[in-house]
Amino acid sequence: MPLKPRLACCGLLWELGLVAMAQEAPAELPAITVKGQALDAAQQPFSVTTLDGEQVREQPVQELESLWSKVPGMHVTSYQINGVANAVVLRGFAGGGHGGDIAATLDGIPLNEAMSHADGYFDLNVVVPLELEQAAVHRGPTSVLQGNYNRAGLIELRTRRSGSYRDIDVTAGSHGLLDTQLAIGQTLESGDQLNLAAQQVRGDGARPDAGFSRSTLSGSWKHRVTPRLDVALSGRWHEARGDSPGYLTEAQWRQDPQGQDARVVGDGSRKRFGTLRLDAGYDLGGGTRLLGFAYGTRQEFTRWFTRPRAGRWMQREEDYERSVRGAGLNLAGKAALGGGALDWMLGLEQVRESTDYGYWDGVDARRRIGPALDDRRTQLVNTAAYGQAGWQANDWLQATAALRRDRFTGSCRPLGPEDGDDPCGRMASRSHASPKLGVSAQLGASMALRASWAEGFALPSDFAKYALGARELESNIFRQTELGLQWKPSARWLVDAAVYGITSSQEIRNTAPGEYENFGATLRQGAELKLHWLPRSDWHIEWAWGRARSRVTQNADAALIGRQVSGVPGTTSTVHARWSPRADLTVHAVLRHVGRSALNAANTEWAGAYHWADLGLQYRLPAGVARNATLSLWLRNAGNARYASTTVLIGGERLVAPGAPRTLQLGLQVSL
Repeated sequence: MPLKPRLACCGLLWELGLVAMAQEAPAELPAITVKGQALDAAQQPFSVTTLDGEQVREQPVQELESLWSKVPGMHVTSYQINGVANAVVLRGFAGGGHGGDIAATLDGIPLNEAMSHADGYFDLNVVVPLELEQAAVHRGPTSVLQGNYNRAGLIELRTRRSGSYRDIDVTAGSHGLLDTQLAIGQTLESGDQLNLAAQQVRGDGARPDAGFSRSTLSGSWKHRVTPRLDVALSGRWHEARGDSPGYLTEAQWRQDPQGQDARVVGDGSRKRFGTLRLDAGYDLGGGTRLLGFAYGTRQEFTRWFTRPRAGRWMQREEDYERSVRGAGLNLAGKAALGGGALDWMLGLEQVRESTDYGYWDGVDARRRIGPALDDRRTQLVNTAAYGQAGWQANDWLQATAALRRDRFTGSCRPLGPEDGDDPCGRMASRSHASPKLGVSAQLGASMALRASWAEGFALPSDFAKYALGARELESNIFRQTELGLQWKPSARWLVDAAVYGITSSQEIRNTAPGEYENFGATLRQGAELKLHWLPRSDWHIEWAWGRARSRVTQNADAALIGRQVSGVPGTTSTVHARWSPRADLTVHAVLRHVGRSALNAANTEWAGAYHWADLGLQYRLPAGVARNATLSLWLRNAGNARYASTTVLIGGERLVAPGAPRTLQLGLQVSL
């Protein structure tokens, strides 16, 4: 869709919101429960970092990924490739986002893509940051809401579905950045609830051929049919285009950190994404509620990427057309048990995903000059039943137990001639049950302890699951043990700490073309800390820190035993200091540190550590000038640190994605 029609859509959305807000609003309807929302109280025995809407909107955010530095031990390995999801690191796993190590949902809709670019890939740019009510990061395979991709954890996003608000966020900055976000919520005269959001963001980038644009529209409508029955309809449309200057060799980066390799021509991506969802909630009485839901997703995504291969730099093209249909039921309620309170939930869901995939190599500036290596359609069907119960035994003790069982079937068939050798056939059906157990104890008013054990799993990745030689494979099993503590010694201190160990067994390796076996194990251990300190009434210091050590404990190559998992920084740290000398003025300083990480399995190559600092100033305008309006000024990478946001080994060469240079951003946030 061209720019002008997109802007017209944003304008139409705004006009609809204004019409809605002109009506008198009666009492608001209760919000329709999103799948799993009834479990919130039962999550206390597990480590979950929750960012509410105010925290999300504290400073201008163009991409949700910038929030993950607030989560202990979480890190984004930024490829600096427009339109392509970056890798997210969590709990010793390096393949979230760009791979399948982390699950992600938006209002209960799974965002992971079974066969798009990488098994479990997800792109959070389809979400408007201003529309979020909550972003929760479940650390480790503790959530019962997701299965195959829930290894390092789950990113659970919920949009605003209730309330009256009119929020505008406009940010302009260096390199042609212009980001406009709108979010509208209103209870209509009829009693219906309307929530709308839009984002249009574009920029030229700091490097040559780095321009991009994204447009997103979303909305939800909720209607009370009877005093007990509510229905809601929600939808989303997203378009994105971007060019990419690609990677630099390390020597090129040292000479010109924001340059471009002359061999990279025509790299970039384009994407269209749409979802539609219907929810119906029925109050059965006695604190029990039934939720039924159905949703569909359609997506088109094409990517062009140049890298070293066979002694020369070659461009490849990947093209995906993806269709998803899902439906399910949730039954949630409350009961009394043994003198305590029991919160419980049962769920049943099926997701059917189909992907048409085309892959060409040796492409010349987006022009195909050879046959497709892959031209095929894959289908994956996941049927899951799950349940969780949280028991508040008394004022100080809570226990949680959960179980999820997944069953997978699927198939792969060629759509045309193929020159590649990736396997493609009928997938052998697979099932797996994942239990989760947790307990938390409140020791006085200032301290709470928690302990948990949880299991996750992984199917054979990519096309391996469709290989004849993979039919006898078992799932790769992950088991996490965690101990945690939350301590509030005074009104000025809050400390949350956790230590964990995750064992990986029955790892899947390729022994010959089309042949696989379960052999290999890894131990991931780490510690995470989140600290809030108020040294004075006008100061707030927040620290998120994580340490991860992952080592191979079983491998067919004995030389790799004891080596660290590649792509996982040893330490990550974010210190955010806020000083408010006046009620209308806040000064921010953010310092981010990322430790070094191994680049290869043998640990003979390493990416260096780096750090950067942001400075910010926020000023609430006087009521006589504008009501509920805040101006912000941010200097990103204030010291203009030269760092590599990604270092990789491809084709035997060390390649670098340059970190963003110093940039200036000016923002205006208004709530009407």
